[in-house]
Amino acid sequence: MKRYMCKGKIHRATVTEAELDYPGSITIDKELMKKADILPYEIVQVTCLRNAARWKTYAIPGEGHSGVICLNGPPARLFQKGDLVIILSTGLYDEEELASLKTRIVYVDQNNQIVRVNVNELMEEWRDG
Repeated sequence: MKRYMCKGKIHRATVTEAELDYPGSITIDKELMKKADILPYEIVQVTCLRNAARWKTYAIPGEGHSGVICLNGPPARLFQKGDLVIILSTGLYDEEELASLKTRIVYVDQNNQIVRVNVNELMEEWRDG
């Protein structure tokens, strides 16, 4: 059996831009992507804390340490500059892979600069069944 798990998350990032006239995607500061284990063109889910909108799109790296979080294309109608968002990266894991899963949670400040990164392992009690 495979399980759909959270592998990385950027928590409460601030949208810096929303560009409607763009073919799609989300531009994310590449340093945030690296810390959250998000690869270029990986599918991510973006959730807006203001209106509960959720959007799935692919991530493209922006300039490192710039703090850029830009929703491109159609999601620019759902997300506005200044909105707080959660960016979630997921993966499909089989039971053996779960033993080494380490979910990375990236916490940022109001300028989308990294405050801390938590690396969470699956709790021992859940691994043994």
